[in-house]
Amino acid sequence: MSSTSSPTQTTGIPSHPDARARLRADGALALITAFWGITFVVVKGALSHGDPFSFVALRFCIGALALTAIARREMLVPQTLRRGLFMGVFLFLGFALQTMGLVSTTPSRSAFITGLYVVLVPVLGLILFRRVPRISSWVGVVLAAVGMRYLTGAELDAGQGLSRGDWLTLGCALAYAFHILLTERYAPKSGVVALVGVQLWVVSLLSVLCLPFAGARVEWTPSFVGAAAFCGLFASALAICIQTWAQARTTAVRVALICSMEPVFAGVYSVALGYEVLGPREWIGGGLIVLGVLVAELGGHLWEKVRARTAPRLPDAPASE
Repeated sequence: MSSTSSPTQTTGIPSHPDARARLRADGALALITAFWGITFVVVKGALSHGDPFSFVALRFCIGALALTAIARREMLVPQTLRRGLFMGVFLFLGFALQTMGLVSTTPSRSAFITGLYVVLVPVLGLILFRRVPRISSWVGVVLAAVGMRYLTGAELDAGQGLSRGDWLTLGCALAYAFHILLTERYAPKSGVVALVGVQLWVVSLLSVLCLPFAGARVEWTPSFVGAAAFCGLFASALAICIQTWAQARTTAVRVALICSMEPVFAGVYSVALGYEVLGPREWIGGGLIVLGVLVAELGGHLWEKVRARTAPRLPDAPASE
């Protein structure tokens, strides 16, 4: 073996700094996606003691206070304020439209339609930023979307059409797709805490403004406050900071695909706690989502290796005398 051989040739692991950074970012996203899946049970229990907007307002306020204590004056930088306000509106719209949509649609349809952001991200990225994903990413997106359909058991009857709740939930998927794309575009290499802190304040304040129309209902039980604090500090402040950090080192399509595993993790956690038993439909759906992520993650690397091996080698240039 020559002294110029790279670790990629011996281990199969990308040795380029950018490739290693993407792998670390993807791993971090997978961890927070698993964590978000766990919070489904926490939030479900909390909403029995309060309305959704009150919970979201308190949750994001706690997270915003924590990040403000860390970032302080960094949050007042004009560029950070502008970007955080813009991104925070889309983050809020995702939560709000999904909540309002659930009033007149079923949970399974809501979960499936929300998961369509997996498809919307590469499409919007192509339209807005002229970014063409790899073929492996498109294949992964299709597999994940089909898997989401099986996992949720949602039936979208073309003859029946979409209900008002379905359209609102589709708006939620669109908002989440825009937020992922904007995070990729604006995610800084540093100053992540300040940018996320501004977004959390925006979500909290807009949720408070919705309370007169939604009807506030809160029982200040330890479980409600504890769930809000847990989700605010970890599922919002910490997790969105990690997502923003990761998106400065990976692509929006990869983020959407990895985050599509959230219902898979939620199902696994629910089964582990004895809340439900997964049937063939859930296993097929979850398997397709995981397969989609693997195809998108590994397909590109395998294709590059195949191309490198089959590409014709140019003859070495003659040595100069």
